Amino acid sequence: MKLYRLPAHQLHQLIQDREISIQELTRSIFQRIEEVEDKIKAFLSLDEEGAMEEAGRLDRKLSQGERLGPLGGIPIAVKDIICLKGRRTTCGSRILEDFCPPYSATVLQRLKEADAIIVGKTNMDEFAMGSSTENSAFQVTRNPWNLASIPGGSSGGSAAAVASGETVMALGSDTGGSIRQPASFCGVVGLKPTYGRVSRYGLVAFASSLDQIGPITRDIRDCAMLLEVLSGRDGLDSTSLDYPVPSYLEYLVPDLKDMRIGLPREYFVPGMSYEVREAIVQATGVLGKLGAEVEEVSLPHTEYAIATYYLIATAEASSNLARYDGVGYGLRTREGNNLVEMYKKSRQEGFGEEVKRRIMLGTYILSKGYYEDYYGRARKVRTLVRQDFEEVFQSHDAVVTPVSPTVAFKIGEKMDDPLKMYLSDIFTISANLAGIPGISIPCGYSREGLPIGLQILTKAFDETTLLRVAYAYEQNTHWHKREPEDLQT
Repeated sequence: MKLYRLPAHQLHQLIQDREISIQELTRSIFQRIEEVEDKIKAFLSLDEEGAMEEAGRLDRKLSQGERLGPLGGIPIAVKDIICLKGRRTTCGSRILEDFCPPYSATVLQRLKEADAIIVGKTNMDEFAMGSSTENSAFQVTRNPWNLASIPGGSSGGSAAAVASGETVMALGSDTGGSIRQPASFCGVVGLKPTYGRVSRYGLVAFASSLDQIGPITRDIRDCAMLLEVLSGRDGLDSTSLDYPVPSYLEYLVPDLKDMRIGLPREYFVPGMSYEVREAIVQATGVLGKLGAEVEEVSLPHTEYAIATYYLIATAEASSNLARYDGVGYGLRTREGNNLVEMYKKSRQEGFGEEVKRRIMLGTYILSKGYYEDYYGRARKVRTLVRQDFEEVFQSHDAVVTPVSPTVAFKIGEKMDDPLKMYLSDIFTISANLAGIPGISIPCGYSREGLPIGLQILTKAFDETTLLRVAYAYEQNTHWHKREPEDLQT
């Protein structure tokens, strides 16, 4: 039995029934990592010794008749932008290459309380700025479905690790699509929760009003399990909201009777791949057969979303990344004749090209005389984007769209054209601007065998409906059952 291929809910039951040990499961994950990691390059650091030690502790706890938490013994990987006490947290950047935080993020504390096992930290675009995981300062992660293709970004390491069987679950972060887009490209499930649903304490900030931590998993049941563990008010995060956390598993029913689902006309744009378009149309047909009424809707301010997003995100990035000056922590240049020169050279040596590009753009946007013209206007348009969704959700339970206009592209294909790269997120960024939840689930494959994702969006704090629609679709299709052939051993 290939334990690394089973979803978490099946593994949890096998552990509870004492059919497998947690050490056996953990060992199988690290054996899988040894087999394929040199091809995938999903991880920036691993902790096999610590993981095996924790597995042994949990096995002993179980043998003594004690109950394990909801993720008892399940191996999980963590995007390297989430702080883990005493473990390297690089954000994919040279400037934090040797940074070990003195505390752990709230989400990792919750994983520990749920008895999950952290196996390592995954690769990412530097400071989450990118759509392909090519902007990492350390390595390029490859797509398990085609090793010549990108896995998406910025949570490409987490998505690739789940897809290739190097972990059972993973955490990512999503500022403009960085969970959903790589989940789509790697053929797994990725959910961005409502802004405020999951604590951001210990998440290294890119754009504070947009960032959100979320799960990347094999299927919807696993996603619901992990989301429930992560969710809830946290006094350490002032943006965390005190909404009740339901038992998400109770809402997973395989029909959509009496539901109304919108299909926004603005998301079918020129340049979209024919295969993506067809996969989405066929997916809406499945939703209709399950009892949902699917009809065209309009989100009229969608065309302004990309410009709005990049104004807000870069402005906030410029502010957040000002703290990396080579003084308090992180890389400090060995050159520089005075303090100002040391600041400049430390940032010049520590940051990559994409991060520098966004800092410069954000600094310009926030400069005197331009703040209101750019950042001020962008905030107003953001309100209009949110109001578009609010209006649609008055009469519809959910909205479905493509995740990306194309399937995963080749490594290096868009690195010389930042604008083309930015357009990879054209369908995902509106959810971040509006603060609503979104999920990507597999809904087809291209002729070359690359996955295609279906995006589902619901109103704020309505993850129950989001998961219900996703689960009903998943249970009536077979797309999520496929495995990357290139890596089968």
